[in-house]
Amino acid sequence: MIIIQHYKTMNPLVDDFINSADKWQDELEQLRYIVLDCGLTEEVKWSMPCYTFQKANVLILGGFKNYCALSFFKGALLSDFEQILIQQTENVHAARQLRFTKVIEIAELEPIIKAYIFEAIEIERAGLKIEPKQHGELQFPEEFNIKLQNDPTFKGAFESLTPGRKRAYHMYFSEPKQSQTREARIEKSTHRILMGKGLNDCICGLSRKMPSCDGSHKFLKE
Repeated sequence: MIIIQHYKTMNPLVDDFINSADKWQDELEQLRYIVLDCGLTEEVKWSMPCYTFQKANVLILGGFKNYCALSFFKGALLSDFEQILIQQTENVHAARQLRFTKVIEIAELEPIIKAYIFEAIEIERAGLKIEPKQHGELQFPEEFNIKLQNDPTFKGAFESLTPGRKRAYHMYFSEPKQSQTREARIEKSTHRILMGKGLNDCICGLSRKMPSCDGSHKFLKE
């Protein structure tokens, strides 16, 4: 049985997320209370429950086909003393997951889950950073990687772009120092990417310098 407590930081949008979930409603609710009990702020980013410490992203809560999970943004820095963190794919550099399929499993592991969360908070408090991979691949910010992981259509559209278009988006998304700014740029560019367009491509069809944008969209009547 889930014991429901009242938290001042509960976000009604997360209620909507959990209530509309096709699977894992009880498990997501249980994980939510554990996270809130650790003092994190509850927000919604990328249409998913995201938990922050002093405006820094710490973890995100999500349901998948075969499991639900807590995904730590800087999970690679966690000590993982129980050896239960999972790297979703080999291309995921920083994030790590704790995966669950049963409420009772979550209840039994609650002290351990909280220990991982508190360690993640201390990582943010200390200002620790993830070092980029030392090779030629483009290293996108974690906000963008989360978007790819949770939106297969978006991922497919981005992977279909030319290398030059990918590099332009990489520079645009990686430039801001603030996570909030990076998130805004990613959301602003989502429609372009789904259309198969580059950062500076025309999407209104009026440019005289196709495929580049010459600013013709500024003269469109609303």
